[in-house]
Amino acid sequence: LAAGWGSGAVAAWATSPGGCELVQSTTDCTARWLSSVPGNLRGDTEELLLDDNTVQVLGNTSLLSYHQLRHLSLTKNRLELIEPGTFLSSQGLHVLSLADNLLFTNYSLTAAALSVLPALRMLDLAGNRLTEDMVSILVWNLSSLESLSVARNIIMRLDSSVFTNLTQLLELNLEKNYIFEIDQAFEGLQRLQRLNIAYNYLPCVVEFGLTQLRVLNVSNNVIEWFLAVESDDLFELEVLDLSHNRLLFFPLLPRQSKLHSLLLKDNQMSFYQRLPNGTSLADVTVQFLLIDGNFTNITRVSLWDEICNSNFSSLRLLDMSQNQVWYLPEGFLAQMPSLTHLKLNQNCLEVFHLSEGGSLAMLTELDLSQNQLAELEAEVGTGDVLPNLQLFNLSTNRLRALPPGVFTYTRKIATVDLSRNRVDLCPQPAVAGQVESPPCVDIRGVETLTHLSLAGCGLQGLGGHPFQGTPLMQLDLSDNHQALSRDLGWLQDLALTLRVLSLRNTSLSSTAVDFSAFNSLVRLDLSGNSLTVLPTSLGVLKLHSLDLRDNCLPALPPDVARMPLGKSLREVYLSRNPYNCCTLGWWDALQRVEGLHVPDGQEVTCSYASRTLSPRALPEPVLRSCRWQTANLALLYLVLALPTCLTLLVAFAVVFLTLKQKLLKMVKSRCGVSSPY
Repeated sequence: LAAGWGSGAVAAWATSPGGCELVQSTTDCTARWLSSVPGNLRGDTEELLLDDNTVQVLGNTSLLSYHQLRHLSLTKNRLELIEPGTFLSSQGLHVLSLADNLLFTNYSLTAAALSVLPALRMLDLAGNRLTEDMVSILVWNLSSLESLSVARNIIMRLDSSVFTNLTQLLELNLEKNYIFEIDQAFEGLQRLQRLNIAYNYLPCVVEFGLTQLRVLNVSNNVIEWFLAVESDDLFELEVLDLSHNRLLFFPLLPRQSKLHSLLLKDNQMSFYQRLPNGTSLADVTVQFLLIDGNFTNITRVSLWDEICNSNFSSLRLLDMSQNQVWYLPEGFLAQMPSLTHLKLNQNCLEVFHLSEGGSLAMLTELDLSQNQLAELEAEVGTGDVLPNLQLFNLSTNRLRALPPGVFTYTRKIATVDLSRNRVDLCPQPAVAGQVESPPCVDIRGVETLTHLSLAGCGLQGLGGHPFQGTPLMQLDLSDNHQALSRDLGWLQDLALTLRVLSLRNTSLSSTAVDFSAFNSLVRLDLSGNSLTVLPTSLGVLKLHSLDLRDNCLPALPPDVARMPLGKSLREVYLSRNPYNCCTLGWWDALQRVEGLHVPDGQEVTCSYASRTLSPRALPEPVLRSCRWQTANLALLYLVLALPTCLTLLVAFAVVFLTLKQKLLKMVKSRCGVSSPY
C-alpha cells in the first residue's frame, strides 16, 4: 500500500494533531483506534492510510478537505457503508483498498459512492463476504479499473454479466472463493493480462481461449481436464499454474503461445500411450461432450498426439513433481529446447534418458528425486551430456551407479544429491578372487562440483582417494553408519576446500578421529552419534557452527571457551546430552562468549541424582551439593586420612608405654650397659 510513497524520502516522520504520522504527502493513521477520518490533517495529503481502525461509516463529508487524495486505504476496519457523495471532492483517487470489512451490508449505496471515481485504477474488495451479484453492482461503473481484487469472498458462479464494463482491466484476483462454474465471464476483458482463480472449486477448464492473458493461476482447485481451443492464434500466455489439482492427463495447451513456466505439481497425471503391462494406447482417442444450454459439442482428441501439436519452444520451467508419471513419451523433452528447470521428483519413474539429441542442452536444474529409478541412460562419449547442468538431484531412488563418465561433459555441475541410494564411491578396494569390481559412482576430477550429498547411501569402509581433483566445499555423509569405520584419511583430498561437513548419525564414537587437517571447515554436524568426549582435534579449528546434539557427552572441556574453537564459534547446538550438573563450568564459560548463540539453549538439560534440570536455573541446594562434590580433592583426602593417622599414632603410643620396661631390659641385656634408675 505504500508503493506511492516515492523513493528517496528525506523528510523525517512528524506527528499530526490527530496522532497520525506524516512524511511528505503521506499520512499514516494505522492502528489508532479511529472511528472516523480525522478532519485536521494536511490538506495536501495524497496518500492516507487508515488500516486497522474501527471506522464503520465513511460519511459524505469525511474527505471534503482532501482534494489531492490519490491513495486511500481502509483495510481491516468495520466498514459497512460508504455514503453516496463521499468521493465528490476526491475524484482523482487512483488506489482504494477496502479489504477485510463488512461491505456486503450496504453494497448498493457503497456502489453509488464508488461510481463517481473516473480515475480509479486499483480497487481491493477482498474479504467482504460479497456474492457475484454484489460484485457486479459494486464495479458496474468503474470502467477505468486496471486492477481488481475480490479474493476471499463468497463468489460461486461467474458469467458475462459480472465484469461487463471493466474494459481496461489488466489484473483480476478471484482466489479463495467458492467458484465452481465460469461461463464466458472474461471474454469481454480484452486487456486482461493476469488472472488468479486459485483456491476455488473449478472441476475443469475447457475451451480456454483468452489469447491476451499472460499469467493464469488456477492452482488449488479440483481440475481434472485443461483443454485450450483448437486454434492457430498466438496466445500471449507466459505462466500457467495448474498445481495442486486433480489433472489426469497432461494439459492440452494452445498450439502457439509464449509459455515459459508450466506448473503441474501435485496432480494425478500420467501418460497412457504405453502401459506397464505392454499395452499401447497410441491410437486411442477420448471424446469430450460439451453441453452449453441446448447446444452440444463433441470433441475427439488423442491422449498424446494433441500434446505434440503444442509449441513448447519457449518453455523454461516445467514442474511435474508429485504426480504418477512412470515414463516420458518419446520426444517429449525434445520439444523443449529452451528448458532450464525440470522437476520430476515424487513420481514413479524407473528409467530416465539423459540425452535426447541435445534436448536438455540448456538445462541448469534437474530434479529426479523420490522416484523408483534403477537406471540412468546416457549416450556418454557421443557429445555433451547436460553441458549447462548446475544442480542434479537424484536422492531417494534405487540407483547403484551412474553411467561411467556422466560428469565428464557437465562443465558447470555444482551440486549433486545422491542421498538415499545404495551407491558406492570409486575407487572400490580390491577383493581377493573378485574379477569384476562392483558398480560405483566416480566423481573424481569434477572440477566444478562444490556440493555433494551422500546421506543414507550405506557407505562403508571407504579408502583410496574418492574425491581426488574435486574441490568440494560442502559434503553430507549423514546416516552412513559404517562410513567412519576407518580414519578420515579418504577425505584428505578435501582438507583445503571443505567448509561444511555433516557426519550426523554415523556411529562416531570418541575414538581418535583427527579433524585438525580440515582448517577450512566453518560448519560441522556431529549430532546423533556416541561421543563421550569432545575430540581434542576440534579445539584447533575455527568453526562458526557446531552441532553436538544427541550424543553421550557428560561435559565439554573446561577451557573450551579459551580454545580457538570457542573464540570462533557463532552457533552451537548442545541439547539431548547427559550433562553432569556438577561439571558445568564449560557452560558458564560459553554463556560469557560474546556473539555466541545457542539456538537450542532452552532444551539443554543436565542430570543430578536422577533429576533432570536446566543449567540456566539450578536450585541453590543443588549448587551447594555440587560445590561440596567438586571441592579440592587434596583437602578431601586430608580430611579422610587424618582420623586414620591419629588412630594409628594413639595405638603406637599405647603399645610403646605398655611394653616400655620389657623393651629397655631387652636392650640392656643385649648391649651390656647398666641401666641408671
